[in-house]
Amino acid sequence: MTSLPRRLLAALLTAGLLTTAACGEQTVDERIAEASEDGELIVYSGRNEKLIGPLLEKFEQASGVDVTARYAGSAELAAQLLEEGGRTPAAVFLSQDAGALGAVQEAGLLAPLEEELLAKVPERYRSDEGAWVGVSGRSRVLAYNPGEIPESDLPQTVFDLTDPRFKGKIGVAPTNASFHSFVTAMRVSAGEERTREFLEGLKANEPKTYNNNLLVLDAVDKGEVAVGLVNHYYLLEKAAEAGGLEKLTARNHVFPGDDPGSLVNVAGVAVLKGNESGDARAFVEYLLGPEAQTYFAEETKEYPLASGVEADLEDMPPLEELQGPDIDLSELSSLQETLALLDEVGLT
Repeated sequence: MTSLPRRLLAALLTAGLLTTAACGEQTVDERIAEASEDGELIVYSGRNEKLIGPLLEKFEQASGVDVTARYAGSAELAAQLLEEGGRTPAAVFLSQDAGALGAVQEAGLLAPLEEELLAKVPERYRSDEGAWVGVSGRSRVLAYNPGEIPESDLPQTVFDLTDPRFKGKIGVAPTNASFHSFVTAMRVSAGEERTREFLEGLKANEPKTYNNNLLVLDAVDKGEVAVGLVNHYYLLEKAAEAGGLEKLTARNHVFPGDDPGSLVNVAGVAVLKGNESGDARAFVEYLLGPEAQTYFAEETKEYPLASGVEADLEDMPPLEELQGPDIDLSELSSLQETLALLDEVGLT
């Protein structure tokens, strides 16, 4: 596997971490320095504060452990950890994406997790080296507008989106991290050449580009485009806000079998080598416990991954029925090659 290169990591560090906001009159670094002195649990979180902050508060209340968090993008935090190495004050890395965890794993910075924790999650959603474990899952889907394309005409593989009948009818967010993970999964599972052919065919179909998945979904729902490549939960979150799926036009389509268009990626957690502690282990255990797993299912509309917690996600099949490409999710760390390919094809 190929980790994020130092040059790319330095760029991400400059672009991303310098934007982390100060809290009151203190910078993030000052707060973390104080937390280190006080023995607090320091978490680097690639999941945003609005989403994960309430869960950290629940953990503090349940455990009595004080937590200080640094929030940034998962790739930016992977860059930070590679720069800090063994000097990092972080005890836990909570990542939005398996690829960022894979990059830090390859650098040898993660402590092995106990088998008791790893066993809570199916093997495909955790590190094959036991260095990280998934806490929630999301499937790539094709959002579609039934008024623009009937269900019977939906493509049965993501590769069909290069068909001329979809010209001008596809919405994508090519600068979005989840799109990068999808393309990386295609490279790993289908090969570089077939991925290039797909991207060139997609570009030839003149897709409409958006800044993020939510805007893609909105465009599908309004009929601006017939289909869009997104993560499954955007439709479910929008439906919850609207008062039910029946209030929306858009629907999710899951590509069958091992299609890369149905990649099941994870948000995951790891403990940093040298900063292992009972508090860090307790945090991982909490994220895999009923309260946190239910939070992911009900609040973020993701799939809980720990055994014993079920999710009834409207318009989506159960997790065990999802397949997607058969890959080691740590291999999603080969981001540079994906970004270079997207640039060569002209999608970014």
